[in-house]
Amino acid sequence: MNRLFLDVHALQTVPPSNLNRDDTGAPKSAVYGGVPRSRVSSQAWKRATRSYFEKQDLLDPGELGVRTKKVAEVLAARITAVDPALDEAAALLLAATVIQTATGSKIEPPKRKADAAKDGDDGPAPESKYLMFLSSRQLDGLAALAVDGAADIKAYLQDKANKARAKEIANTRHSVDIALFGRMVADSADFNVDAAVQVAHAISVHRVDTESDYYTAVDDKNSVEETGAGMIGTVDFNSATLYRYAALNVHQLAGNLGGGLRDDEARSTPVRRAVEAFVQSFLESLPTGKINTFGHHTVPDAVIVKLRTTRPMSYVAAFEEAVVGTGGYLREAVGRLAEYVPDVEQKYGDEGTTVSWVLRVGPATEKLSGLGTEQDRIEDLVRSVGQAVAERLDKPA
Repeated sequence: MNRLFLDVHALQTVPPSNLNRDDTGAPKSAVYGGVPRSRVSSQAWKRATRSYFEKQDLLDPGELGVRTKKVAEVLAARITAVDPALDEAAALLLAATVIQTATGSKIEPPKRKADAAKDGDDGPAPESKYLMFLSSRQLDGLAALAVDGAADIKAYLQDKANKARAKEIANTRHSVDIALFGRMVADSADFNVDAAVQVAHAISVHRVDTESDYYTAVDDKNSVEETGAGMIGTVDFNSATLYRYAALNVHQLAGNLGGGLRDDEARSTPVRRAVEAFVQSFLESLPTGKINTFGHHTVPDAVIVKLRTTRPMSYVAAFEEAVVGTGGYLREAVGRLAEYVPDVEQKYGDEGTTVSWVLRVGPATEKLSGLGTEQDRIEDLVRSVGQAVAERLDKPA
């Protein structure tokens, strides 16, 4: 049965901060249950999660990808690493031609930058029109292909076998981040990868109003006679107890990874590694908007993880009626979950096939006891979840 889902729920308290700004510079917000809530977009937390893989060395660089418009420059660097005799201009031409053949996307110098280039100056490097996501293994494969056909790359890629090889390289051996978060290429639907992970917009469990901080900065070189500020301004912020949720389709992840990133691995091994990296990164990562201003370095106070065979289930409805704080919001939010989770699981879940884990911090989270196997540390949680996923995948259908 190809129905295996991992739900990750977290309550996280964030002090005055501006994690994720809207077009006016204010913290993003949403109305839920008829009241304004603080909101952090799914894109912001997915970006933070992807960045955390590399920052914390949770995955080998060869298991990660790069998402950029400057994909020709990235590939050109790998081409010259394979064949240092090729100069930069030749490598860029090879890279642009190979990527265009492999993905069906136009790779050309941006017109605005090209028009702005001065006479006699080198024009801008060719780029994709949108962010393109390629794995390290795919880039290595395309670089080797480009070097093989460097003598006449256009003629080389006109050969059906070589053209098919280019497409195959770009659409196999996906990196963990591509397998998790997907890839969309507007010019070629066959190149798309369906995301295995869905991340909800984090919202506060209570009403939130935006505040403004009026600040001044003094010029260090002011004389005694020069009074007043060298700069003044305002920055918007809020503080909130956030409910965060992500759903991972384990079989979609396994399909996206294919046979595995390494030739000598069992099917479940790369999946387990990806699941463990995702769970840890999603829980520990933090969007860095205005972080130097606010230093909002917090971690979740309460975590519930469910491995189930029914369907993904968010618990956000527990907070449809906004929590009204009496000196804080976390304790009441935990109580809401403690009441809601058993009820919704009894009616919609499958207790016989669902495995649950709980990680909690402090006395305000005591009511979560009994909702799952309690974990002492984040490492214990990650390891237990990964092991359970691997066992389910390796079990005969």
